[in-house]
Amino acid sequence: MTSYPTPATHRVSFAISDEQAARGVVDVLTEVFFEGEAAVAAFERPDGRWDVTLHLAEAPDEAMMRDLVTSAAGSEVARNLAFDVVEAKDWVRASLDDLVPVPAGRFVVHGHHDRARIPPNKIGIEIEAALAFGTGHHGTTRGCLLLLDHVLKAQAVRRVLDLGTGTGVLAIAAAKALRMKVLASDIDAPSVKVAQENAWLNGTAPLVQVIRATGFSAPDFAQNGPFDLVLANILANPLKQLAGPMAHNLAPGARVILSGLLTPQAAGVIAAYRARGLVPLRHLRIEGWSSLLLRSVK
Repeated sequence: MTSYPTPATHRVSFAISDEQAARGVVDVLTEVFFEGEAAVAAFERPDGRWDVTLHLAEAPDEAMMRDLVTSAAGSEVARNLAFDVVEAKDWVRASLDDLVPVPAGRFVVHGHHDRARIPPNKIGIEIEAALAFGTGHHGTTRGCLLLLDHVLKAQAVRRVLDLGTGTGVLAIAAAKALRMKVLASDIDAPSVKVAQENAWLNGTAPLVQVIRATGFSAPDFAQNGPFDLVLANILANPLKQLAGPMAHNLAPGARVILSGLLTPQAAGVIAAYRARGLVPLRHLRIEGWSSLLLRSVK
């Protein structure tokens, strides 16, 4: 499997008082930058404060960053912003070396080094280092897998779409569980390549069709739909924008699993889909992130 070393990135970091404040500033920063321009993360410290880190491919405008953080968290936090450059490194592979298998219902996401540790009654999904989101160790990926397991126990599914597939973990999980074709798409060319490689690695390449597409613009969606199940682990704003096109591509009674949103953003996403004829069935909250299961009532 090909490994993708990351280029050097520019980092902006600061500490903030509590979880609510950290979520607020992460929300603001996520809204400001276009998808793919920046990655924002927040982690709790042992003293109860939170570290917020922003990674950017290009050097940031320091004055603009201080203004953004001032508006979101106050001038005292903004004064303590630290700017540095992270050296080029295959950091994903380095971090995966220390990760343990992650169970999620019938699924277990793992690296190559844990292949032999997967119980025979579980569906193993092997994901190695890549420049794409979704190793299974993030709350959104685990939430989606748990909801996928729930859906597959409750209803028959024939046409599945993984929108914004990233590493392909959700498409691979669905293909392994159902033993049927799954369409997966992503707007990012490296992610498409990574998902294809992971499909081969997991023996699902004949079942997982990975395409590069923005939204539902490609003809493949009409050819493979309407879908009984859609999984979309993206971000809150793109999910809202996709509510209309999503509804148009659903079969009657279809299930939709949405994630990639902070828990405070869930209500807005639910409202956008309710307006398009989808009602919420389940809401999982994991590590500050929400994963939603909705049903089409059309």
